[in-house]
Amino acid sequence: MKLADLDIIVTSPPAPGWGGRYWILVKLTTDDGLTGWGECYAASVGPQAMRTVIEDVFARHMQGESPENIELMFRRAYSSGFTQRPDLTVMGAFSGLEIACWDILGKARDRPVWALLGGRMNERIRAYTYLYPLPHHDLTAFWTSPEMAAESALDCVARGYTAVKFDPAGPYTLRGGHMPAMPDISLSVAFCRAIREAVGDRADLLFGTHGQFTTAGAIRLGQALEPYSPLWYEEPVPPDNVGAMAQVARAVRIPVATGERLTTKAEFAPVLRDGAAAILQPALGRAGGIWEMKKVAAMAEVYNAQMAPHLYAGPVEWAANIHFAASIPNLLMAETIETPFHDALIKGGIRVENGFVIPPETPGLGIEVDEALARAHPFDGDGLHLQMQEAPCDYVNGNSFAGGAPLKTQ
Repeated sequence: MKLADLDIIVTSPPAPGWGGRYWILVKLTTDDGLTGWGECYAASVGPQAMRTVIEDVFARHMQGESPENIELMFRRAYSSGFTQRPDLTVMGAFSGLEIACWDILGKARDRPVWALLGGRMNERIRAYTYLYPLPHHDLTAFWTSPEMAAESALDCVARGYTAVKFDPAGPYTLRGGHMPAMPDISLSVAFCRAIREAVGDRADLLFGTHGQFTTAGAIRLGQALEPYSPLWYEEPVPPDNVGAMAQVARAVRIPVATGERLTTKAEFAPVLRDGAAAILQPALGRAGGIWEMKKVAAMAEVYNAQMAPHLYAGPVEWAANIHFAASIPNLLMAETIETPFHDALIKGGIRVENGFVIPPETPGLGIEVDEALARAHPFDGDGLHLQMQEAPCDYVNGNSFAGGAPLKTQ
């Protein structure tokens, strides 16, 4: 059995676009007709440029190879061009293709992917979700409204969720770390207070920041949030500054989480070694794939750290996350996004039930991709999957971040 053909579909979820502006799905076919699906979570170049990268990685390192030889193909991609170092774009391409290989291998053996990864450690996966606007909420006002956030959190708890994430401390600026404005700190505290009062001890609070603060700013904000006991303080400083993140971890009494923008064990290892985070959040469609993150999970186990796979993409990456999560002993929880489009794209193959996900028993990833639906929603914009703003932090009028991708009319 050899990898023979590649197809790439860039699909755009309907507005408001929870999960990003587009998802890059890859379909591999072997010479004996088996197909496997993967998803490339890559955000630093546009989808057309990324398509070319994916095609090059496949043709150069994978085409004609057995899908079993994942370690060999990884080393080829990792070493390509005399590099042997993490490359965000190349690893993003390889990661989605690697996930598709596991889908093929599971189908070839008539077993779910988790069974090929050491077996099922976890019979159900604790899920968490972002707080999204409810149907009656004003989409613009929601992101700065503690009251609406608390109402959304109650809705999540009613559906069985035991953890909810929110990130009111915007903006997300490409200028690097900044000191939070005092109104941003006050708003963040108000969010934590309102949500904690609403849900009590029925749900953990997960506070996101997306790496936007200076070390001093992150410490200042984090200490203000401590009375509400969030389960984690996510990426409080830019992800490339492990030493600064370790300073925050020592100064703030909230566990630090990071990892959605890291790739390969080479970038995760210093986080563990320096005590920068207690919770790792790999995005499997970017971080090197399932096998590479099994290695990271093993490293994290030695450091008594937990894994919480990240998801801000489509349901194919989510399926990979679920199989990975099922197979590791140091799982905390896994991010989920519940929209009708996510569900329809994999024909309901995996779902959240009362706040948990049951790993599928069906072969491969356990999903059937609705290829016609994916092709019926092509991406025709010019933005990236996610984008940061150029304007600096506004210390006069306040800041906000309208989570996810903006409406297509904006």
